[in-house]
Amino acid sequence: MESFYEDVWNRRDIDAARRIIAPDFRFRGSLGPEKRGLDGFLDYLDAVHAALDGFTCIIEDLVETPERAAARMRFRGVHQAELFGVPATGKMIEWSGAAFFAIRQEQLAELWVLGDVDAVKRQLGPAAAPDF
Repeated sequence: MESFYEDVWNRRDIDAARRIIAPDFRFRGSLGPEKRGLDGFLDYLDAVHAALDGFTCIIEDLVETPERAAARMRFRGVHQAELFGVPATGKMIEWSGAAFFAIRQEQLAELWVLGDVDAVKRQLGPAAAPDF
């Protein structure tokens, strides 16, 4: 898990991604639709980094077993391109979330991330505020 966040997400190390992520990886991030396969995940990774300069994932708490893991996370980056329909604001955006992993044959097979998307939208401003 630590390599996934530090190497893959924070450093964008594609070789590390290929080593630790299963080819049929299923991924659901809080900022976009479900992705399948390593290439689908890497497209999501690129889109998040394009929208949020210096995007960083910080593990605040981690629980692991051989087949499952869960992490309490903090995410942050500078809003540099359109996100939720809002053009770049230059603001530092920060939010919390939780990540749930399935591990098979010592590779990440599935990941479901629940992020506080409403916190992201509030920081982006009224144009992205949720409709109630």
